[in-house]
Amino acid sequence: MKFTLFSRILAFIVAAISVIIPPIQGGYVMEFKNGWCIDNNGYESSGEEVERLISVVPNKNQLAFNDLEYYNFIHFGINTFTDSEWGDGTEDPAIFNPTELDTDQWCSVLKDTGSKGIIFTAKHHDGFCLFGTDTTEYCVNNTKNPTDVVAEVAKACKKYGVKLGLYYSLWDRHESCYNDDEKYTEYMCSHLRTLLGGKYGEVCELWLDGAWGKDGSAEDRWNLAKIYDLVHTLQPGCVMAVNVTIGEPGAVGNNDYYRPENYKEGMTMRYFPSDFRLWDPHFTGENDPKIYSHDGKDYYLPFEATICIRNMVNWFWDDDYTKDPLVGAEFIAEKYRHLIGQENVLVVNVAPDIHGKQEPEDIACLNEAAALLGIARKI
Repeated sequence: MKFTLFSRILAFIVAAISVIIPPIQGGYVMEFKNGWCIDNNGYESSGEEVERLISVVPNKNQLAFNDLEYYNFIHFGINTFTDSEWGDGTEDPAIFNPTELDTDQWCSVLKDTGSKGIIFTAKHHDGFCLFGTDTTEYCVNNTKNPTDVVAEVAKACKKYGVKLGLYYSLWDRHESCYNDDEKYTEYMCSHLRTLLGGKYGEVCELWLDGAWGKDGSAEDRWNLAKIYDLVHTLQPGCVMAVNVTIGEPGAVGNNDYYRPENYKEGMTMRYFPSDFRLWDPHFTGENDPKIYSHDGKDYYLPFEATICIRNMVNWFWDDDYTKDPLVGAEFIAEKYRHLIGQENVLVVNVAPDIHGKQEPEDIACLNEAAALLGIARKI
């Protein structure tokens, strides 16, 4: 059943009220005393505070993001050929040589198993670019197989009717201008103009990672406002978020207090602007508040949970990949129901091997999960 924009927003307002004011016997308690709500999970909230919180609603891009519900990550790059999760940027690009690159297989499998889109690793922490660029020699242009992999993924997405999203690491362990914030911002922006400028068609999501890569990395070192404006100028319908979104700005390290299972209404945004929340590979708790703050203003932020189909944290394929246990179809189905029930999104990572193919066992697991959920494509 599809809802109008007005009815969707109204539903979100009701959901916001349900977080602020706990349900009792099927209804909602709205008891105020001297202008204060006296039943808000143990915290006092003024009537003005309640009105303020329920006025924060999702925008049209966030509604479209929620509609995706379930899609897949594809981690593929130079790390696939080095048995590593995080390369250090010194790997020889010549080792990147997928001899049977099959993006049609990736997209057709994911389409058949109910996925609505793909997030593909355009550049990971090692700095190696899976797209053609003249900004660095550290890219597919200088490999034994100089295929623009982003272009191949984009072509397959269009062919099979799935959305294209891109992962891009802010952290770069190869680029020489990395510690010059002004130069490196322009370096990143040149990449984003290539990735989002129309060559690869519509891009629905930009997944930014590695913001912790600069000591005491306050948001202004990344110039996120400039990046955000550029993204939405090039791709008005694209949503963008930075991993480990919630927390104290400028904080070093990952504070357990801010883990997704511990989120509380009104927590601060560590990386602003962001259109949704990220912290892989974690899940939200029983209740998931949607309103977070930055510089005294409130913002609606849904959550995207990203997990690996193997062992929870195997993002890239390696020699022992098939020896690692699958998380299982039941686990994927359970997390799907949990997250979609909260108006959030689930993304499952599936890593192609060094030839550029997905593993048969991974495909079988996705098919089983789709059958359990009733989301497999009807042929």
